[in-house]
This record gives sequence, structure tokens and C-alpha cells, in this order.
Amino acid sequence: MLRALPDAQRQQAVIAFSKTGNNNLTEAFKDNIVLEYAGLRTNELPSAVRQRLRDLVHLYVSNMDEGHARVKMAEVDKHIDNTWCAWIGDSQPDSVFYYRIQSPVILIEFDHQRPANLARFARDPQKPTQQHIHCVVRTPNGNDYGKDLLRQHYLTHPHHA
Repeated sequence: MLRALPDAQRQQAVIAFSKTGNNNLTEAFKDNIVLEYAGLRTNELPSAVRQRLRDLVHLYVSNMDEGHARVKMAEVDKHIDNTWCAWIGDSQPDSVFYYRIQSPVILIEFDHQRPANLARFARDPQKPTQQHIHCVVRTPNGNDYGKDLLRQHYLTHPHHA
């Protein structure tokens, strides 16, 4: 998708050319993180590229049950003009990269990461690899991930044995 963009729009989408670490921002225990939009706003995309972006979002959303996916994609389509795409890294087939697709109703992050538990087998354990990927799909400010509801309940409603 990035390579399909005209040069000026590709420059807007790329927020950093060097991918040296882990970039995902919305993983576990980061519920309701406030994340500023970055990169390229999709209302500026040619229709064919905008469809490609929508197809990419659908790839993630289609992991939901069919009815839920249909509802989510209707929300995505409603906010497609206020959707942003940000990229970190190169766009060659063997490159490591990070991208984020963000709107008021969906936030997707894809991140090539450092080797973690397989670091001893890596050429350079400090550099991200294509073999270790984190991917997150969230509803912004939706209390959807990383919140320990039972713990919160016990903190606000004491239980006596």
C-alpha cells in the first residue's frame, strides 16, 4: 500500500525512516491510551489506494464473527475520511517496519519487533526482525484491552470472607 502512494503522500505517511526498536504503543495494559493521529489522512488518498487501505482494515476486522465484522466495517466506512495511516521503516520486501491505521473507531498496529525469547538465535538481538511480529486491533478509548475488571471491582467494592 505504501509503495502505491504518490511520492508526496508517501512522505506524509512515513513518520520515521529508521526502524530500530519496538514501536507499538497500544499493547497490553495500555487501555484508553491517548494517541495523536500521525502520518497521512486518508481523505487525501486516490480512490484505488483508499480501497486498498479499506481492504487492509477488513483483513483484520474479518477475524471477528461475521455480524460483528459487518458492524465494525460500517463504522470504519463512516469514518474513512478521518482515518490516518502512519509508517516507520523502509518498504522493501525484506525490510522491517511498523504501521498504524487509526480513526475514531479503530486502531490497528503492525510492528516487527526485536527477537525477545529467541534473541540467542538472532544475528543482532537488538534489532527488529520479520520473524517477531506484534499486531493489535483496538477500539480507541473502548475499554477493550488490558484492563483487569475483577481487580477494579475488588478495589472499589470490598468483599469480606
